[in-house]
Amino acid sequence: MKNKILVLGGSSDIGVTVIKKLLQKNYYVTAHFSSNNRNLNNLKKNYKLLNLVKINFAKINNNNINKVISGKKLYNFSNIINLVGYIDNKSFLNTNLESMIKALKINVLIPTLIIRSNLNYMMKNNFGRILNCSTIGIKFGGGEFSYNYNLSKHCLEFIPNKFKSLSEKNVLINNLRIGFTDTKIHKRMKKTLKGAKRVKLIPMKRMSKPDEISEYIISLISEKNSYMTGQTLTVAGGE
Repeated sequence: MKNKILVLGGSSDIGVTVIKKLLQKNYYVTAHFSSNNRNLNNLKKNYKLLNLVKINFAKINNNNINKVISGKKLYNFSNIINLVGYIDNKSFLNTNLESMIKALKINVLIPTLIIRSNLNYMMKNNFGRILNCSTIGIKFGGGEFSYNYNLSKHCLEFIPNKFKSLSEKNVLINNLRIGFTDTKIHKRMKKTLKGAKRVKLIPMKRMSKPDEISEYIISLISEKNSYMTGQTLTVAGGE
């Protein structure tokens, strides 16, 4: 029961790294993604414990939400990692209501409802670990063209008081703010002058590696985390 893990947004560089490590530890992993991903497909070929679920959260609405979140594919999990990170490259000055709602829907609302649908299962088995992955951009106001992304991640960090009582059932939830990481998107940025300046702002003077971040994620959603809940932690090289 404690080895069943749902990874939302599993197709990112960090997501694939986390999933691979979990599979190597013999966890049963269900990885959600919204578009085809070669790395996840390759993992599926090599690990029988991996199940892939393709769902575009943008297409979920009031008519199909109950079917999606109560279906067997996203239901009855003891551990949930939320790595969903939709970015629309909108600035504060050029965004609009539709764009803001879409970012909130994908990054916050749908994942929150999926998490809620698994709480009864966690409480019944007296074990649950939930981790919402956020961004260090919240601390600094975010990049110019990631307003909606950072707004949604800020909302994601809200942990309702209800979770205080759930901790009595050994159901723990935390947030992890992730810093400037050596992923495909940031690798391109690193080669630019803007990227070089961004690295200099980090006290450790380097980007984090997906492998490093994955270790923190796995620790927080495993039995190793036996007493921490309701917290927002930061792994960002000192920022």
